[in-house]
Amino acid sequence: MEKTIIRSERLGIEVCRIKHDSGLTMLLCPMEGFSTAYAAFTTKLGSVDTRFKTQDDADFVDVPEGVAHFLEHKMFENEEGDAFARYAKTGASANAFTSFDRTSYLFACTDRFSESLEILLDFVRRPYFTEASVQKEQGIIGQEIRMYDDSGDWRVMFNLLGALYHNHPVRIDIAGTVESIAQIDHELLYRCHRTFYHLNNMVLCVAGNFTVEQVLEVAGRVLKPDAKPVEIERGRVDEPDSICQPLVEQKLSVATPLFHFGFKGVSSGEAGNLKNQILDEMLCDLIAGEASPLYRRLYDAGIINATFGTEVMAGRDYMCAIFSGESREPEKAAEQIREEVAALRRDGIDREQFELIRRATYGRYIGLYSRTEPVAGLMCAAHFAGIDDIFSLLDVIANATLEQMEERLRVAFDPEKSALSIVRPQDSETGGTVE
Repeated sequence: MEKTIIRSERLGIEVCRIKHDSGLTMLLCPMEGFSTAYAAFTTKLGSVDTRFKTQDDADFVDVPEGVAHFLEHKMFENEEGDAFARYAKTGASANAFTSFDRTSYLFACTDRFSESLEILLDFVRRPYFTEASVQKEQGIIGQEIRMYDDSGDWRVMFNLLGALYHNHPVRIDIAGTVESIAQIDHELLYRCHRTFYHLNNMVLCVAGNFTVEQVLEVAGRVLKPDAKPVEIERGRVDEPDSICQPLVEQKLSVATPLFHFGFKGVSSGEAGNLKNQILDEMLCDLIAGEASPLYRRLYDAGIINATFGTEVMAGRDYMCAIFSGESREPEKAAEQIREEVAALRRDGIDREQFELIRRATYGRYIGLYSRTEPVAGLMCAAHFAGIDDIFSLLDVIANATLEQMEERLRVAFDPEKSALSIVRPQDSETGGTVE
């Protein structure tokens, strides 16, 4: 068992990185004075993983869209019952989620940590699927997909991704479609579990009120090494630099028009994307954050309201920056954001404004390191990006320069690679439908 300590003197916390004998990597951050513990057991399998092969496969395997999310749903069931029922006995609050790049099973607790951790490590490693249970789940997830198809907030986001990306699976709903999940059977789920829930493809991240010894004791009892290593090669798609279409509109049952306006960025690999995500978050604040001149102009003119916000989505091989909210004039909001970006690219970023944003971002990230869930999330993101020291993300902010930001603005915020998604009320006179 290999053990490394990574300590941050400025934060007063340390991360214990352990390569367990089972093959699992553990990132453990005991935080003195905390009353809760948060644990996440995560596999590098997300909705974009629809094409892959292992060393035992002659060719790539194509799986239906939504299989990662489907597998997440089914993992809580086994022959002995439901994992949530087991958690109810320990008092832990449990959940799971599937994103574009990973699937995570998690819990938070104030006591009985070891018992809850044993449940987590046990049920995620012991799949139980039957033909009947899979058919039942197809109906449940099908209803979920239809519900999200009617959600303005959900559709406006995925319509934007469909406008930005031609072929990349990030444009596809994480849950898949009713048609795609109908192709999933129990044998496929077992195959995906054997491939992606291999301990070498997973990480356990724990933060808060616990001890390293507790984790090692539970892991020593529960985790057994996999029979053999699995080497996963993920399929790549041919994604042009250009956007797919500049505008997409849809009508749904919403009270006020919703919009997402985004810029398609350039991928720099997993580690580069994680670091650039932080820089691009700073740029979003510079462009249209609450302290920016543009935000005040848009707000005072009634073009945006308090729902307006920004987000940077970054993964293994995709990046985009998004400005979103409610607006009765979404085209005008998008146009003014586009014009502000063009002006900053042309005239440069104000140095004083840059320093204010840099300090504010640094303070915000310091705050993240003082909470259990964000610490676990940062450890997981850094691990899958190949970054050993999660505290180095603070250095990205501390060492950011004006010249670096202006280069990111040129690369990641190209007005020619921007698109607008609008969801309008059903009774509005303008707007079409999604193609």
